[in-house]
Amino acid sequence: MRSFAACLVFSSLFGVFAAAEEKAAPKEEKITFDQHILPIFREKCGSCHNANDKKGDLVLDNYGLAMQGGASGEVVRSDGDASQSQLYLVVAHLAEPKMPPQQPKLPDEQLTLIRKWIEGGSLENSGSKAKPKKNMAVSKVTVSNQRPAGPPPMPESLPLEPLVQSSRGNGTTALAANPWSPLIAVAGHKQVILYDTRTRELAGILPFPEGVAHVLKFSRNGQWLLAGGGRGAHSGKVILWDVKTGKRVAEVGAEYDVVLAADISPDHTQVALGGPKKIVRVYDTSTGELLYEKNKHTDWITALEFSPDGVLLASSDRSNGLIVWEAFTGREFYVLTGHTAAVTDVSWSPDSNVLASCSEDTTIRLWEMQNGGQIKNWGAHGGGVTAVEFTRDSRIASTGRDNTAKLWDINGGAIRGFPGLGDIGMEVAFDSENDFMVAGDLTGTIHFWNAKDGAVIGQLNTNPPPLAKQIEIATQALAAIEPAANQAAANFAALNKPFADRKAVAAAALNVVAEANSVVEVTTKAKADADADLAAKTQALQGAETNLTAAQTALNQAAVERDAVNKAVVDLRARVKALSDAVTAADAEATQALAAFEAKQEDANLKAVHVAANKKLSDALVALSEAAKQSAAGVLESPVKGDAFTSTMAALNAAKAAREKGITDKAAAEKVVVDITAKLKAWTDVAVVAKANADKAVAEATPTPEQQKQLADAELAAKTSMEKLAAVRGQVERLNAAKGRSFQTANVTSN
Repeated sequence: MRSFAACLVFSSLFGVFAAAEEKAAPKEEKITFDQHILPIFREKCGSCHNANDKKGDLVLDNYGLAMQGGASGEVVRSDGDASQSQLYLVVAHLAEPKMPPQQPKLPDEQLTLIRKWIEGGSLENSGSKAKPKKNMAVSKVTVSNQRPAGPPPMPESLPLEPLVQSSRGNGTTALAANPWSPLIAVAGHKQVILYDTRTRELAGILPFPEGVAHVLKFSRNGQWLLAGGGRGAHSGKVILWDVKTGKRVAEVGAEYDVVLAADISPDHTQVALGGPKKIVRVYDTSTGELLYEKNKHTDWITALEFSPDGVLLASSDRSNGLIVWEAFTGREFYVLTGHTAAVTDVSWSPDSNVLASCSEDTTIRLWEMQNGGQIKNWGAHGGGVTAVEFTRDSRIASTGRDNTAKLWDINGGAIRGFPGLGDIGMEVAFDSENDFMVAGDLTGTIHFWNAKDGAVIGQLNTNPPPLAKQIEIATQALAAIEPAANQAAANFAALNKPFADRKAVAAAALNVVAEANSVVEVTTKAKADADADLAAKTQALQGAETNLTAAQTALNQAAVERDAVNKAVVDLRARVKALSDAVTAADAEATQALAAFEAKQEDANLKAVHVAANKKLSDALVALSEAAKQSAAGVLESPVKGDAFTSTMAALNAAKAAREKGITDKAAAEKVVVDITAKLKAWTDVAVVAKANADKAVAEATPTPEQQKQLADAELAAKTSMEKLAAVRGQVERLNAAKGRSFQTANVTSN
């Protein structure tokens, strides 16, 4: 976290600065219930709200009962907020029912006394002590190692004007990286400086009039920034800011010496601090109350850190002390022995199972929390290790007196070294969002490296220039790079133009190919549809011809049947006539035979002739009757056969018409097929030619490997230059927008 020598220098230096006496502010008179408020209540409220009447179950002439409230609950807010206390609101006529009823509101001086009494903690008497007010801006949060929901916490519209600017920067006394956003915090004199790690631009200035911050920590969810520091041998305090708004959300501690170590618990409920007084103190963040203090350390407290799960708290000192405590109770958990010199920093692994510590004895040591045993140790930095930090993925970053920063795996294996510090490495941080290694040295320079390859990214310092100078520098940089950026863009445009023109030609040729292929595709489908339609029409014609043949056969058969019936009728009529003549002849013969028989009835021959004549007549009549029946039947059948013939003739005519239609439809379909086949061939030929032209155009538009490299290099140069130009132009705009911004140190806020 820091070197012991540097802490000693800065603590002594600012102790000298604070040597002048500061006059204490005059103490305000304590407003109490017994001395100031009870007389008012007895005079104005006693007739209704006394121990005997208790209107609304509210008694105001007794402190305990008054604080208890009435039937509707408490009337005096215990958090000191008079504006939300029902008692003050009704007597000030700011809410219903106005009290005392049907009377003017109390005089202003009495209302002022009641308000100050509530705001002062509603004290009973001169011996009472006010309960600490709860800071409504502070609330418990869920402990988690997962990325918080929503956008990453970044400063919004914070001032960029440094509060203090000196001829030379101070050493890096504190440095921290936000776990979930590209943001680092750097300690300066009476200020904390925020930088965007993506651009290394100033992101905000946070006033720290308490002195110099010797410890900076972001909360585990990245929403708050903690600073602990002060002035050596004079005062120390811990401040909490909202990263987004820059507002102070809490102030904790009132030390008589500088705070050298501090941390906020993952759930935001506790703040631990320590320093030269050798005492670990843990406070309630919302009230500022001291929860417990531990004085087992024998030398200055150099580092403090809560485990990510919030269960444990590790502390170290300037001798070789290293202790783990139960965070909520303060009970001693482990005393870890092994270091032989000052333990300068501690850091927990993300899973809270391993504690890393570093020391002036040159080592980094890892401790497991199952039994408190040491599991690894290695020599990390010659001369001493000043800072250590676990990364989000359990790598370990460190720096020390050998003027280097280093990155290790969890087994102590060296991943990469980062040389180039201008002096002793004081602080180390790791930007997990961008995989950047960050370290600050004794000269006040903050160094950035790419952790993947060790490439130097840039530098910052703890002493940024005034806003006007920042604007001047950025404007000069803009003026310097704009011509080069424009030239790089022009070079690329000139180099790319021939290929761009050819690509345009190729693109147009490819469009022609696409259009031709589209027409071919549509025409191919249309031809398939036309072929299918022709096949259907051919099949329909075949069916019509089959139907015509059948109709002709049926008509021939109907004609035969009709003629046969007509001939039979003629023949039957002739036979009926012949039979009728035969009956007439037989009747005449029978009449003659009868007459002869009647004349000679005894004549057996005549009798036989008479009987034979009668039988012949009878047979003739029977034959005539049968022939007449057949003739009548034939006459009836003849129209039927005639109708059948007519119907068959109509069917034949319909079949002929259908055949003619089939022939016409087939001819039309054949024409469509012929036309669309010709169209398909024409467009296929067009597509083939277009494809050949397009292939040629594409080939001509494709640069050679050497040309591709030239283009890629020119494009990269233009892109890099324009991105840099845009970044600097944006920086100038942001800096100009920051003109006139101011930020007054805020008191602890409450909702």
